[in-house]
Amino acid sequence: MRVSKRTYLTAAFAVAALALTGCTAPNSGATPATPVANASDVPDKPSAPVTLNILDVAGNQKLTGPMVDAFVAANPDIISAVTWESAGAPDLVGSIKPQVDSGSLSIDLVMTGTDGLAAGIGQNLWVPIVTDYADRLSNQADYIEPAANMQELAEGFGVVTTYYPSGPLLQYDPAVVTDVPGTPEELLAWSQANPGKFGYARPANSGPGRTFLQGLPYILGDDDPTDPVNGWDKTWAYLGELGQDITNYPTGTGQVVTNMADGTWSMIPTTTGWDIEPRATAKMPATIEAAPFDDFTWVTDAHYAVVPVGQTADKMSAILLLLQDILTPETNAMAYDTGYFYPGPAIEGATLDLAPQSSQDVIAEYGRDWYDALIEEMPKATPLAPDALVQAFDIWDREIGTGKFEVK
Repeated sequence: MRVSKRTYLTAAFAVAALALTGCTAPNSGATPATPVANASDVPDKPSAPVTLNILDVAGNQKLTGPMVDAFVAANPDIISAVTWESAGAPDLVGSIKPQVDSGSLSIDLVMTGTDGLAAGIGQNLWVPIVTDYADRLSNQADYIEPAANMQELAEGFGVVTTYYPSGPLLQYDPAVVTDVPGTPEELLAWSQANPGKFGYARPANSGPGRTFLQGLPYILGDDDPTDPVNGWDKTWAYLGELGQDITNYPTGTGQVVTNMADGTWSMIPTTTGWDIEPRATAKMPATIEAAPFDDFTWVTDAHYAVVPVGQTADKMSAILLLLQDILTPETNAMAYDTGYFYPGPAIEGATLDLAPQSSQDVIAEYGRDWYDALIEEMPKATPLAPDALVQAFDIWDREIGTGKFEVK
């Protein structure tokens, strides 16, 4: 019997708190200012153009960077300049919490996945932007249904900017894998017959790793796919057995791509985007193939825009105007990018024909002709709720990955 959810959640947040001593980011360049007291204090437009400092912990700049650039070019009276920083999602709390606690923000906006969203909610770091400013984000009414479901997952603290069905799928080298597994049992048998040739990244650091972790309870028929503490007995047992032939878990998907490209690994769990983009950008051979499990549920994914607590009225005004523009079909269609988050858009009407021609060309050459039908055909489930996701990461770190990954 596992210990209670409360015990796991408390332990996970305690680990995050301890990490602050070694992961804090300096506040140099921050300008203390009066934070928003009430939503009604936020003007329709900033009193003067603002500079926005954006932290990306999800690789989101590839997708929303062009959207932000287009808005800034068209609205220099609202945003004068934008800076971007990148960091790992596990470092997010350590970067933002000291700024929130001191009331001196050097980061104005964070682009994150469900991992950073969950961690920040747990530490009370995010403005309840949708709760407080719903009337300023009216384009959320145009979300496609799965993106709207992902928005519900944010509990009012984040704004979905991009969406994809994610996975889990399998990616493999056809020169090595001649009998592609269709079930977890067949995957386990292949891994045992080819030790060290299958792997995935630590879920807390990797979208495909996170999707694989959350997809298995549906495929394996666990008691409750939404409860990693009491409902994942089959999944934890399976991952423990699978892990016997995995020598290490990278702390990022980039290393997984490298392992496939250089032949270290011959099969990995993947997602639609992580299948397309590395081949399109020559990080991985174009000959690498992908396949679905015979019977599975898509575990959907999204990127969120979140705002640290303590934001000023002028910057909050600019952020709301920017996000409202991102959630228009013409702008949101830029999310097709190089297939990184395929399809990518979260908004109805943001079709491929509205995307830049370069994106259309990439999808035509590197997309899979069975993707769209499979997206329509197979059921979709939202990821774990934020507190449950933290629990799942903690259990995986303690029971599956311990000693085989390095927290940096």
